Amino acid sequence: MTMDSLTATSLEFSSPELLWMTLLAVPIFLLGRRTPGRLRFSSLSLLPATAATWRVRLVLLPDILIALATAAIGVALAGPRIGDQDTRTKREGIAIMMVIDTSGSMQALDLSDDDGERTRLDAVKDVFDSFVRGGDGLDGREDDAVGLVSFAGFADTACPLTLDHDNLSVIAKGLEIVTARAEDGTAIGDGLGLAVERLRDSKAKSKIVILLTDGVNNAGEESPLAAAQLAATLGVKVYAIGAGSDGLAPVRVQVPFTGQTVLRPMRVEIDEQTLQKIAAATGGEYFRATDAEALRRVYAQIDRLERVELKERRFRRYHEYFRHFLGLAMLLGTMAFVLRFTVWRRLPG
Repeated sequence: MTMDSLTATSLEFSSPELLWMTLLAVPIFLLGRRTPGRLRFSSLSLLPATAATWRVRLVLLPDILIALATAAIGVALAGPRIGDQDTRTKREGIAIMMVIDTSGSMQALDLSDDDGERTRLDAVKDVFDSFVRGGDGLDGREDDAVGLVSFAGFADTACPLTLDHDNLSVIAKGLEIVTARAEDGTAIGDGLGLAVERLRDSKAKSKIVILLTDGVNNAGEESPLAAAQLAATLGVKVYAIGAGSDGLAPVRVQVPFTGQTVLRPMRVEIDEQTLQKIAAATGGEYFRATDAEALRRVYAQIDRLERVELKERRFRRYHEYFRHFLGLAMLLGTMAFVLRFTVWRRLPG
């Protein structure tokens, strides 16, 4: 940064009260003008009539330079400086565990949109990505540690809490609906319980679980309400989402031998009562999403609810310029004294 970059709006002083010292330039200038150093004549008629020379016209220059040097010293003492303009904002991040159902019923197509057929899990993946990384009207969770638990008949930690949201998104997109009958089922309690355990050691002030399922708890070892009680004990808030329609939903299945796929109705059921109890026990909320747009709105609402207040801290580094003004004062003072004892040398009175 150069002296040319100093502007009235960016320059500030660490001790502005010392700026009054610049006013000393006026009396010092007047005092310099009164310093004896002149020849006395009984009459000006004795002097030859000549035109004023440049030395006569600039006779005040040494005094002006001394006055300017005094003003520069005053500015230097006031501490001129420029602070960096960047403002850093610190946000206290939230710890979020996303719990996603990958049971066989998640292959239902009732969350499809105008872009074509999509399973319930496909729709959840798209909203998951927007919720975490931003997009489609969502700001993303840049400052939050986010993890992922998937569950069907068993619960599994797909990704622990991380700030690497790009990698998390890749992992989420790789989730698949279980196909083996032995692994199928809906272990809501195990999925929630595992997510709460993952949050136990987090130092975040706010910890939440976003639990999405389209079924009824019919597998696993831990009951959903027991997991909810554990969450409440540890101060973990649970937002529960019931995804998809209730009753019959279209599912695309493959016809044996021919390899063709056809749409067939599949009976689905969501245990809304249990999900509501889970949310209520932990201070969270329950949402229902029966189509893709409703699902996006649900995540957008949760996104707005779980936003911490910004804590702005300004880390300002200052570029000090008092040396520039001291150097300028020394230069002007030196020039003044050199000129006073050479070109504009004064004879004693």
